[in-house]
Amino acid sequence: QVQLVESGGGLVQPGGSLRLSCAASGFTFSSYIMSWYRQAPGKERELVASISSTGGSTTYADSVKGRFTISRDNAKNTVYLGMNSLKPADTAVYYCKAVRGPVNYWGQGTQVTVSS
Repeated sequence: QVQLVESGGGLVQPGGSLRLSCAASGFTFSSYIMSWYRQAPGKERELVASISSTGGSTTYADSVKGRFTISRDNAKNTVYLGMNSLKPADTAVYYCKAVRGPVNYWGQGTQVTVSS
């Protein structure tokens, strides 16, 4: 059974930091490109960051470049999103996604709220 379980979300003040985790099971994690998406209320889901199957290549949305870092540990079947200098505009539900060719899996999401 495929599972992607996100954790690490919560309430943080502007300028603060959080680290999200996404634990995978039920598929060959090391063969999949992993991504983080987010969806704010009333907005479409958007791609935040992606990392290649080996971890050697990463991409970021312009809105998070220099503040967020995506990483993965294939031995632990886990992908991470480090978030620094958080802004109220980063408030959203954050989802992880696994992709290999036409196959993709989504997690259930974790809420991140940036507010004073």
